[in-house]
Amino acid sequence: MTKSTRKTTRTWPGEDAGHRVFRVAGRDLHVVEDGKPSAPALVLLSNAAVPLALWGPVVPFLIDAFHVIRIDGLGRGKSASQAGSGDIPTQARRVGAALDELGVTRVTAIGHSSGCTVATALAEQRPDSVAALALIDMGPDPDAKIPESRIFRLIMAPFIGSLLWHLKTEATVRKSARSGFTRPVEIPDAFIKHVLGMTHRSFVEAMRAPLDYLGQRSLPDRLTELGLPVLVVFGTDDQRWRSSSAAAYRAVPGARVELLAGVGHTPMMEDPQTTSRLLSDFAAGAR
Repeated sequence: MTKSTRKTTRTWPGEDAGHRVFRVAGRDLHVVEDGKPSAPALVLLSNAAVPLALWGPVVPFLIDAFHVIRIDGLGRGKSASQAGSGDIPTQARRVGAALDELGVTRVTAIGHSSGCTVATALAEQRPDSVAALALIDMGPDPDAKIPESRIFRLIMAPFIGSLLWHLKTEATVRKSARSGFTRPVEIPDAFIKHVLGMTHRSFVEAMRAPLDYLGQRSLPDRLTELGLPVLVVFGTDDQRWRSSSAAAYRAVPGARVELLAGVGHTPMMEDPQTTSRLLSDFAAGAR
């Protein structure tokens, strides 16, 4: 277990006391809490290259019944001052250390995209602490990935990718981000600021880590072994992962699979009411 060296309630300028920074293994980890600490806990884990701001639209629907915890992993959001988020098990250990600091011993872990791999790894590491898993728009294995554009493949290359990364602008980031949404939504400024602040190395690591994790073993295989309640939510019009791949999760005993018609890769922003209802009903039944 990763040992946290200290706890602080230092807040970020202009933010409330729900924002905290924990020192985990010598690095800062940004955590946001909403709702009542005495309520059942949900931990929301973001996509590899986005800050926790993308969870914002669902949080108001969850805080009356749950203690909602959002965590920016290293290399993301306000934890991004240190490059290198690490492999998926390492990221999960940091999440576990943050939960220890908060005194949270039982959670429903909810991931979006590659955050699903961190949620799953957390359950593998702490089977007695994770009550259930909800996975939003994450393919079961690397074959479910929709091929990336040529420019994205060039960005992932070692030398030319670094050069292209330095040429990125707000306009190019917004354009590339559009594939994450099918319905018209306003992309948070926090997302744009975060990507503009990422190094090429941290971006490449963030993209490769979940694929490495899936390549070792598929999510349905891992979930079957865990034996936990599982909810899978997938937008039918996802442009990042094939929505048809959601059928593979039906092999997990007792898994519930929900397809959201006309929704893309980011249901939390494209249909927050339906998404929060599914998460709330699932978490309430998995206590």
